[in-house]
Order: sequence, then C-alpha cells, then structure tokens
Amino acid sequence: MRVIAGSVRGMKLAVPRGMQTRPTADRVREALFSIITSRHELEQAQVLDICAGTGSLGIEALSRGAGFCCFVEQERRVLAILEKNLEATGFTARSRIVALDCLKALRLLATGERRFDVVFFDPPYSSALYSTVPPALGGLSLLAEDGLLIAECAARNPLPERLGTLIRVDRRVYGDTALEFFTLEGE
Repeated sequence: MRVIAGSVRGMKLAVPRGMQTRPTADRVREALFSIITSRHELEQAQVLDICAGTGSLGIEALSRGAGFCCFVEQERRVLAILEKNLEATGFTARSRIVALDCLKALRLLATGERRFDVVFFDPPYSSALYSTVPPALGGLSLLAEDGLLIAECAARNPLPERLGTLIRVDRRVYGDTALEFFTLEGE
C-alpha cells in the first residue's frame, strides 16, 4: 500500500500480515480524497481517524496538507505498525495516537478544545460500532461546524440516513465497499 498524493506521494506503508485489518483500497482512497477535496479544504484541516489501523487514511490526509491528525486504534499489534508508518512519513509531530476503545477515546478527546474538520471511521464491517460511534461523535461536539464524517462500510449494509445529530449527505459504492458522508444536521 502506498500514499497516493501529496508530500510523501509514493511512499510505501507497512501493513500487518493476515486479515486482521482491511486497509482501504488505493482506488477507493483516491476516489474518497477527490470527493473530500471537492467539498472541503484539506490544507491545515484537523483530522480524526477512528479505527485507524495502519493509518493510511490519516496519513494520506497529512500528505495532502492536513495540519493535524489524531489516530484512534486499540489493537496493540497494529499500533506498532501505525507508529512505524508515522515515523517513516515524518508525520509524528503533526499527529497523536490514542490507544483506547473508540468511545473512551471520543470522551477523552471531548475534554479538549480541538474540533475535527474531517473524520474517517472505518471499523470492521460487521462491527456494532456503526450504531454507537457516529452518534457519540456528534453528541460530544467533536465535529467542526462544517465538518465531514466519512464512514466506510459494506456496500450491502447501508447505514441509516440519520445517526444521532448527523445526517447522510452522500453515499458512493465501489465494489463491496461503500463510503457514506455525514454532516451535522442543519449544515
């Protein structure tokens, strides 16, 4: 897996062996960032990557000019690879890793002042986190006023149009993968 564009374009990222993680395919990442940049300015954006895995989405955002990315990942074996990828790309100083369960991490982040312009959410497709994390994100006021949550999920299992205070504004399907875009209601 490689970084597609930006300051570390072409850099290879480490990935764990086996199917423990499911990194976002290059063509899906390329489409995702085309959609984001058509709607949102990534330059100096504050990014949150929930269920970050190897960090490919957050690292891609940093490579394309995001000012900061917070990575949430609790799996210890994957955390070591995420740290290695951040060191290799030189993005350690512009990032933070929160090694906690998603909901605990969101509650911790809510105690700070930072609000996120772009939030990536890519849990295992069969996860119950789809019903709990997005509503918590909106309820804890972690999404910036004009922020965007992008949830990656199985194409055959669309998410509800409303997740707490978040409302779906777009859905794109790429084979077995769907990207669903949410904003705060009223934005």
